[in-house]
Amino acid sequence: MSPLPEPISLNNHHRDTLLRIFQHPTSHNIEWPDVASLLGVVGTIEEQRDGKFQVRVGTEMQFLDRPKHKDIDVQLVVDLRRMLTSAGYLPVVGELRSKGAED
Repeated sequence: MSPLPEPISLNNHHRDTLLRIFQHPTSHNIEWPDVASLLGVVGTIEEQRDGKFQVRVGTEMQFLDRPKHKDIDVQLVVDLRRMLTSAGYLPVVGELRSKGAED
């Protein structure tokens, strides 16, 4: 099991994007620039010559296409949930949700 990631490096914008990725029902208005920014903080994101993005989060690596519109689609949300869960971010999401409930 991978060590728990450090949520300290996430600013409010990144925390909001992370929560929206794990939101149920799935949010349909998560913008690609927000996701790319989050991925750059929790892992690495590099644009390849073919226009795809190589994303590494924890031990996971995946190639993603830039969405045609500003918002990502449901399949990309599912893929991001899997990657972030594998990297240990599900407990972080739970912590952020519980802190939000306290406010």
